[in-house]
Amino acid sequence: MVSNGFQPRRSLLFISWDGGDFGSVGSTEWLEGYLSLLHLKAVVYVSLDNAVLGDDKFHAKTSPLLISLIENILKQVESPNHSGQTLYEQVAFSNHSWDAEVIQPLPMDSSAYSFTAFAGVPAIEFSFVEDGQVYPFLHTKDDTYENLHKVLRGRLPAVAQAVAQFAGQLLIRLSHDHLLPLDFGRYGDVVLRHIGSLNEFSGDLKARGLTLQWVYSARGDYIRAAEKLRKEIYSSEESDERLTRMYNVRIMRVEYYFLSQYVSPADSPFRHIFLGRGDHTLGALLNHVRLLRSSSSETPGAATSGVAPGLGFQESRFRRQLALLTWTLQGAANALSGDVWNIDNNF
Repeated sequence: MVSNGFQPRRSLLFISWDGGDFGSVGSTEWLEGYLSLLHLKAVVYVSLDNAVLGDDKFHAKTSPLLISLIENILKQVESPNHSGQTLYEQVAFSNHSWDAEVIQPLPMDSSAYSFTAFAGVPAIEFSFVEDGQVYPFLHTKDDTYENLHKVLRGRLPAVAQAVAQFAGQLLIRLSHDHLLPLDFGRYGDVVLRHIGSLNEFSGDLKARGLTLQWVYSARGDYIRAAEKLRKEIYSSEESDERLTRMYNVRIMRVEYYFLSQYVSPADSPFRHIFLGRGDHTLGALLNHVRLLRSSSSETPGAATSGVAPGLGFQESRFRRQLALLTWTLQGAANALSGDVWNIDNNF
């Protein structure tokens, strides 16, 4: 494509990391060194680590912003082991809810996790895997081309071609589309799912004179801001480069908006309120609210979310968690709307 005169609108940076098995040292150090620049210029991070571990199933660990783009690309890439089918058709055949089959949250042991939870850059790590069987040579000296070829029973070239097609389509769309193909409305659905879990405890909270209304209000503002931006984009001229650039800046920074500005990066480096770790996250709030009905020792995920063992529900802590979460979500809504001067915004 380049030899035929193609030039992407955005730069592609190819990077190889070291120290991954010691806590993603290479990628994290690089992130810390270029953090300010990434906030201004990085659109997305695509990890090709672990891209081929099998050939049965396709999984994508990713930010919600990329789910719609992934769906579109799966409909264009041929399945490596189902002739005449696309990857999307292969997945949808066994599960009508394709995203439940394919999409997974970013794991902490991936270099992609730090880009999103620490730096606020949307990221994806995708893999072809064996159904019910873990690739046995991962992170060992026996992880060689020959052993991978043997595990895949000669299917490696076909799977590698599917990887190249998927990564290629992904990079072309992200680097060359006039308007960034990031679905900024998706986070409204993420909040709604969590609110569904929190609603189970609304009666318990009401009995204590507490309410989740702040979260409901901030979520509504975010949905309205996303819809407003969609309408603005729809009614604008694609040929207006200045306007398109302005929209792209707002879209590009959505993930960054979800990094809590109210906690210290030194104390809580993973400040993302949905994907991060710490008391400021939506997951931590949900785990804390569950203590209304159970002891902390019985609460799943209590240790990772910062719930101290032996302590029950604490009203002051709940209020603080709710405030941290709501301020960040409301700030993201206001930033997405791009209208800082609107005096009708309520805080």
